[in-house]
Amino acid sequence: MYRIRFSRVHLLMLLCAALVSASFPVGAAISHDLDPGVLTLIRFFAASLLFAPLIWFRHGLGVSFAALARYSIISAALVIFFWCMFLSLRYTTALNTSAIFTLVPSLSGLYAMILNRERLGRARLVALFLGLIGALWIIFRGDLNLLTSLAWNRGDLIFFVGCLFMGFYTPLVRLLHRGEPMLVMAFWIMVTGTLWLFLLAGPKLVLVSWGDVSINVWLGIGYLAVFSTIVTFFLTQYGILFLGPTRVMAYSYLYPALVLLLDLLFGGPLPELKILPGIVIVLSAMVVVQQMEEGGCSSAASWRG
Repeated sequence: MYRIRFSRVHLLMLLCAALVSASFPVGAAISHDLDPGVLTLIRFFAASLLFAPLIWFRHGLGVSFAALARYSIISAALVIFFWCMFLSLRYTTALNTSAIFTLVPSLSGLYAMILNRERLGRARLVALFLGLIGALWIIFRGDLNLLTSLAWNRGDLIFFVGCLFMGFYTPLVRLLHRGEPMLVMAFWIMVTGTLWLFLLAGPKLVLVSWGDVSINVWLGIGYLAVFSTIVTFFLTQYGILFLGPTRVMAYSYLYPALVLLLDLLFGGPLPELKILPGIVIVLSAMVVVQQMEEGGCSSAASWRG
């Protein structure tokens, strides 16, 4: 019975990875229609609004100023990441952003060594190194000349900056969590993120011709708010109970392969053969992590994609 449940958890994590992977092409499809700050603001506001009734029913909406300060620090990293994501997708591809995102576990591991005094261990270091090599292979299409010249396009650089901030998310959650239910913490991170974004992008709201915003943009925002945020939150929390945070995070290594698959399913061109070794290397990183012994379970929520 336990083995069957364990297999089901892995299937749910695969579903979670697919939902997050789809956020990259969805984001690319709508990134030109609205300002990145406005898009991110609407996403955070919609997710907060949908979460609010559940939080009110189960835990109430009371929160202290000290707690809001903690949540605001965490949400600032997320706000910068998602703003960079929407902006970068104007200049680069969904595949490149999904590949660059595989660097986030490496960045989180480095930050955790400093903020959380974590020891990564040999196996995890091997996995993080493989993930780094695979991501670089995909970004530079296996071209050593591009790699040595570091010929990143504008969008790649913008998204990489976003990932530098996203890497802080899990270490900050572990550092600033004070025992409250993770559902409560996730909700107030969304709310404080909405407030940050209102300060940054609020003046731009009056400049938007809302009547000209297409239904596809609203559907895309709905997907990002519901499936890529709320549904993946619950799937991730369920997975952490059985697999631990490291194995759950390792599913992010699947994003480039899943983005390629989704692109093919929706009529996109066949991928260049020279990027396939990068996909294999990234998948190898996931296999290494899945074979690891989990070194302690954190209840950190995961906001991805």
